[in-house]
Amino acid sequence: MRRATGGGAALLLALFACRPPAPRFTLLFLGPSPAASLGDLSWAPDPEHGRLVAFDRELRVTRRITNPRLAAPMAVTPLGRTALLVTERTGEGVVVDTAGGGRVVREWESPDVASLYAAGGGRVVATRSPYYVPQLSAPEPDTAPLIRMLDTLGRPTGRGLATIRRPATPLLDYVVNAGAVVVGPDGAVYYAPLVRDEIRKYTPGGQVAWTTKRGLFRGGSEPDPEFLPAKGTELRLKKALVNVALVLGPPPGRLYALGSDDSAATRLRVDVLDPATGAIVTTRHLGPRETAVAVDASGALAVFDADSLIAGADGAAPGAREPFAPVFALPDPAGDTVTLARFRGKVTLVNFWASWCDPCREEFPHMAELYREFDRKDFEIAAVSDDVDSRSMLAFVRRYRPPFPILVGGGRMKQVYHYRGLPYSVLLDRRGRVIERIFGFGGADEFRKLRETIANEVRAP
Repeated sequence: MRRATGGGAALLLALFACRPPAPRFTLLFLGPSPAASLGDLSWAPDPEHGRLVAFDRELRVTRRITNPRLAAPMAVTPLGRTALLVTERTGEGVVVDTAGGGRVVREWESPDVASLYAAGGGRVVATRSPYYVPQLSAPEPDTAPLIRMLDTLGRPTGRGLATIRRPATPLLDYVVNAGAVVVGPDGAVYYAPLVRDEIRKYTPGGQVAWTTKRGLFRGGSEPDPEFLPAKGTELRLKKALVNVALVLGPPPGRLYALGSDDSAATRLRVDVLDPATGAIVTTRHLGPRETAVAVDASGALAVFDADSLIAGADGAAPGAREPFAPVFALPDPAGDTVTLARFRGKVTLVNFWASWCDPCREEFPHMAELYREFDRKDFEIAAVSDDVDSRSMLAFVRRYRPPFPILVGGGRMKQVYHYRGLPYSVLLDRRGRVIERIFGFGGADEFRKLRETIANEVRAP
């Protein structure tokens, strides 16, 4: 019997040794966002949760980075060997050190209404963002650059590549000139406008090297965006949505373009181009659930469900929650000091708000309902006002009569906690560690998810 068992074990080992190795991938796109490779990890933004996630070669989530400065990251690009340059939805640039625990080393305001950033070949560039496009904006000068050159502190250098395209309606400058961008290791810049069937390569000196079209429109070109008849106060615009994101390599010598298959972004496709000539090498049409795109070691494209991939981020490194910092000691409206330590041992929602914040007014009734659903031994809310004017803050409190504690931040909280806007909330576990950050007010659906998260955390041992 022992011999049979031993022989079976040997056979199993032999069979296991003969199994082919698991495929190894590099992530290119996660949803509408480009990913970036640093070492053996592919980093991608997860804007819904305000974080960055890192995937290994088997596309398992191995790291997460959260920070109040990361409200809705939309794109990432390598900036050196360990840093990522992150594009926020509202256009700010944020530089994160992935080797330093996700520390934000610098950030800057957008040079446009909202910008998208790319880096490579020792240069940083910015285009008008395809992720946040106002339907109307003030007309820009005809000489405004299409692609801005920045230094590593995010400051425009005064130089640029090309000039903006003037649409038939100048108020639509921003729509027409928003686009995806990526920079090659030699400093060449690849640009793909959001609303035109076109991808262009600019040499490091700014000359157009080639222009490629996918052939989505008859005659080879599409009309400029134009206004449709209004529906009440709703402003409607007819426009094509063609290009979403660009990524260079791997393997070297490939440019990947994520765009629309139907000029309306209801079906997506990935085109693989030769960066030297602009020739389209292959095209992959994506299905409804094929929302993440990767490439294997042989250069073959592979598609996945982005939601399934990102779900692994919630189970990654469960012991790696960071403590909420800095801890606070703030007065309540009566003048008594309330410290963070008072809430230790309870799941706690720390909410930052202000009386002038319209979404905060909408959020307060939902928080009051949430507060009443859980026992005080399990759950608390600390609502920190960032009003400068104490009279406005007190009038707000008298009007809404919140059942949870109100703390007085005195207009200093944004400088302390570095959040982008209000409302901003941080859910803490019983040990005062960050479970998740919540940016803005997401309505009843957001609070349903929050209620489930709190209930699960309360039941946790």
